[in-house]
Amino acid sequence: MYTSFDEMPVMLSVTEAADALGISKTTLYALVKKDKTFPAVMMGKRITIPKQKLMDWIDKKSER
Repeated sequence: MYTSFDEMPVMLSVTEAADALGISKTTLYALVKKDKTFPAVMMGKRITIPKQKLMDWIDKKSER
């Protein structure tokens, strides 16, 4: 799909974010529901994930 972070759109769909994280959409939906720090944005009934916020979230989770 994308070969670099810069090619990704500013707002990721659940499918795009799951692909980037190497997890299934089902797992990502569960993560959004369970982890209130996950950077999901509701647009109507659609969940989107801001690309930069996702990277920031990954950085924070990696600090443990």
